[in-house]
Amino acid sequence: MNHYTDFVTSSSEVIAAELCKRLEEIRLSKNISQAEVAKQAGVSRSTMTRIANGQSISLDSFIRVIKALGLADHLVSLLPDPAVRPVEIVRQEGQHRRRASGKRRTTEPWSWGDEEDKK
Repeated sequence: MNHYTDFVTSSSEVIAAELCKRLEEIRLSKNISQAEVAKQAGVSRSTMTRIANGQSISLDSFIRVIKALGLADHLVSLLPDPAVRPVEIVRQEGQHRRRASGKRRTTEPWSWGDEEDKK
């Protein structure tokens, strides 16, 4: 079945449901029973039923089912590796970032013409 869900504009509930439905379709395409996947993943059969119905499950259960279906290599593509940014490495001369920068504060708003009023 071909799905198209816009992950940018969809709610988290819609995205979770879509991911669960995709897991269910992969399970069916591999011709593996819910009970077998549940046993291999170490999750309950009711978790597999929730997946089949497109209901949300815990992240831990999601990862366990992905691994049981032999899809663990696809987990890498979910989030990019933050360490692989050649431009940033060159800019920082090999130093790794340890914290995010804070927001910069200005003391008072400035606009054109402010300087003339102070004369």
